[in-house]
Amino acid sequence: MTYENILYNLQDDVATITLNRPQTYNALTMGTISELIKAMKAARKDAARAIVLTGTGKGFSSGADLVEINNNPDVNITEALRNGLNTLVQTMRGLELPIICAVNGVAAGAGAAIPLAADYRIAADNASFVFAAFVNIGLVPDAGSTYLLQQIVGPARALELALFADSKNRVDASTALDLGLVSQVVPADDLDTNAHALATKLATMPTKAIAMTKRAIYRAYERSLTDSMDYEAMLQGAAFKTHDFKEGVTAFLEKREPVFKGD
Repeated sequence: MTYENILYNLQDDVATITLNRPQTYNALTMGTISELIKAMKAARKDAARAIVLTGTGKGFSSGADLVEINNNPDVNITEALRNGLNTLVQTMRGLELPIICAVNGVAAGAGAAIPLAADYRIAADNASFVFAAFVNIGLVPDAGSTYLLQQIVGPARALELALFADSKNRVDASTALDLGLVSQVVPADDLDTNAHALATKLATMPTKAIAMTKRAIYRAYERSLTDSMDYEAMLQGAAFKTHDFKEGVTAFLEKREPVFKGD
């Protein structure tokens, strides 16, 4: 498949998806969002076992492309969101692959929301998040950020970040780490290496168990303890039937490293 706004590469069972509009700090056009959705699905079809999502240039993403929005005043924003960014976020959360977002620079507005939909976030030491980009131009946070952000930092802090952030409306990498917005901060020159090392490690792990764990944890956030335990039991029954479970037990008993195949 040919892409105009992103790069897609599959190597060592890891699909790397890179936003590639550096001249606009990877601003998100409707075409870019559509390509991201297609690339996520392509990674699954290509039998990738982990995904790295990142950007080229100085920014991860500056958010929605305001030039495109300004040039299309009659567009139905509600439907565009439902069919675009909302679908992307739902695809990322529902995809049965671990997604690592390597935030290589500024992430603003919807560009700050997309990393929140990933399963693991690693940031360059010069990266930053701007959640107040919406209100600064008279808009409401979207792309799931009203839900995803408060999951991580709580409602009060989420509202603060959405309205004010700091004096420059930016959350730097160090603060993002303290808030739990990212799990790791590394030197900018080491970002790709660290992200791909983690993705490669995940790709050698029992992929089906990872997928079911991801599904169960995200589902449990919205359910009761009783419902969550019942769902865990159902998933565990499926996990017990996988090759990777049998290999894991055999390797443990034989005192060797397991070789997982993802099935």
